[in-house]
Amino acid sequence: MQAVKDKFSLAVVQLRVSKIKADNLGRAQKLVKEAAGQGAKVVVLPECFNSPYGTGFFAEYAEKIPGESTRVLSEAARDCGVYLVGGSIPEKDGEKLYNTCSVFGPDGKLLVKHRKIHLFDIDVPGKIRFQESETLSPGNSLSMFETPFCKVGVGVCYDIRFAELAHIYAKKGCQLLVYPGAFNMTTGPAHWELLQRGRAVDNQVYVATASPARDESASYVAWGHSSVVNPWGEVIVKAGPEESVVYADIDLQYLADVRQQIPITTQRRNDLYSVNSVQEG
Repeated sequence: MQAVKDKFSLAVVQLRVSKIKADNLGRAQKLVKEAAGQGAKVVVLPECFNSPYGTGFFAEYAEKIPGESTRVLSEAARDCGVYLVGGSIPEKDGEKLYNTCSVFGPDGKLLVKHRKIHLFDIDVPGKIRFQESETLSPGNSLSMFETPFCKVGVGVCYDIRFAELAHIYAKKGCQLLVYPGAFNMTTGPAHWELLQRGRAVDNQVYVATASPARDESASYVAWGHSSVVNPWGEVIVKAGPEESVVYADIDLQYLADVRQQIPITTQRRNDLYSVNSVQEG
């Protein structure tokens, strides 16, 4: 029997998101239970899993934390005995709205709350313009949590484009990075897999991403293709566009082997350059 701390099963839930919050929550609960039944110890939900993604929806679906959606997440984590990375929801705090990922332990307790640090403000002429900052405020803290298996770093969607964040997480001991994200039909085919593989190979970590399933009738169409990438930069599992749950073994001995074979951590020239966190949060 393998040592539990060397290898564990991760599940990524690619959820079909509708305009009916109760349906989204119910289906998320069901799929988390399904993943736990297949032996998953850590389960990841997509960005904006309880509501459609879009600046016109954030205020309407926003909740305080704790609130309805996070209560469902807490119960699902406790009932299934898993670490649950709760994708993200629009969070209301006073007059501000955030794109927030809540993580719960197997006892149902909130471990960390990550407010998306980098807001998705882009303009690709003729293809897509999107400005999260029209309604959302950025978070200001790094977010990591401990499991019996390894330390995990959390980002949301656009956060994956910022290599500094992933590097700091790795430097602080994270061996798995999770990014609930909703790339679109322009940025998805161009950069979704590329960025995951880049963050994984740069830092010799596992990278997991959870996208909503693709809905061609939505105002914002998600690319899908939730994935897990290993420390060698290989995609070890990838969903299609439809609703599904995909599984991957996170093998920490393999990670250690990769780091020994190509020892970039010890070869880094800290006398010439460094990336450091200014604010821990």
